[in-house]
Amino acid sequence: MITIVSGTNRNSSNTLKVAKYYQKKLAEKGLETELLDLQDLPSDIISSDLYGKRSVEFQKMQDLVIQTNKFLFVIPEYNGSFPGVLKTFIDACNFPDSFYDKKACLVGISSGKYGNIRGIEHFNGVCAYLHLNVMPLRLHIAAIKTELNEHEDFFKEDTLKFVDQQMEKFVMY
Repeated sequence: MITIVSGTNRNSSNTLKVAKYYQKKLAEKGLETELLDLQDLPSDIISSDLYGKRSVEFQKMQDLVIQTNKFLFVIPEYNGSFPGVLKTFIDACNFPDSFYDKKACLVGISSGKYGNIRGIEHFNGVCAYLHLNVMPLRLHIAAIKTELNEHEDFFKEDTLKFVDQQMEKFVMY
């Protein structure tokens, strides 16, 4: 099973729009995916689901993670890295069975001009520790506010080309 993780809990985020775009395009390729939106995390996750505790809310997410063998993470840039809520989510998941020896694809987005290069590298380090095998082709989509049209689809020729190339490789990975 493939799970697409929208890597922020921010309301109305471009991250969620990009995650839904990938979900739609992978469905067109005949793949069924699940969308894990970090907006759905328990609001008290720090006290309810860390250090061996488990809430009913988070258990549903944990079950999805356990069933997943491929993850596609869409990760926005927050202060030159990735969102702390994404790290909190990873920390709340059971180790090692949540991510160990599974596969991942990384997509960085930013409103700036570098597409979250540093944040993707930082997250790649977390993945290495978890033994989560990251596909070498990582995308960095800069100026995200100019990349999506009114239908929340990518429309620029070069972005479409690279996203499609990444999805094709992810399907084969």
